[in-house]
Amino acid sequence: MRIVLVGPPGAGKGTQAAYLAKNLSIPHISTGDLFRANISQGTPLGKQAKQFIDAGDLVPDSVTIGMARERMAQPDAAGGFLLDGFPRNVAQAEALDAALGEDGLALDAVLDLEVPEDEVVKRIAGRRICRNDSSHVFHVSYNPPKRDGVCDACGGELYQREDDNEDTVRKRLEIYHTQTEPIIDYYKAQGLVVTISALGKVTEVTDRAMEALKRDAAA
Repeated sequence: MRIVLVGPPGAGKGTQAAYLAKNLSIPHISTGDLFRANISQGTPLGKQAKQFIDAGDLVPDSVTIGMARERMAQPDAAGGFLLDGFPRNVAQAEALDAALGEDGLALDAVLDLEVPEDEVVKRIAGRRICRNDSSHVFHVSYNPPKRDGVCDACGGELYQREDDNEDTVRKRLEIYHTQTEPIIDYYKAQGLVVTISALGKVTEVTDRAMEALKRDAAA
């Protein structure tokens, strides 16, 4: 299956993408990983992206789309893929459709993770990260450490990222509503959108997503 995963910040896209890609036996392609890989490997697109990033500018759509096309052309993506963080706007969605169309392909589904705005704020503002290892993530309500401010795994100090405060989260939500959310309507016009609630345990959301995708594929 060729799937695009969308949803607001804090919806759990990265977590769900990893689980869904494993269950569907397709690669999880995230824009963050694409940028890191291309920059670290010094590819032509990576060098272009680094110039914009170093200058504090946004990376142009053409560069992002180029990276995505190269990744989707790799052998492990021949049977499908799950895109996370791309496309971010309607222009990118149109470019993705055009790129797939050139190869006689098309998306199978767009999975929309739905989360109330107040829940998004609560999820992100309550997040605490270990200074020793950023993969150790806790939450003051949903996954609190045994000792306040101390990582269960390594004893490191837990801290709140500067951009994980309510004001910043609400600004990120505004950007999502303005720039990314319109792609849902774009894909709805193609009959591709499958919307599910992203509330509940991670495994519950994954099961819900898998069932929805199966129903959509059978329809």
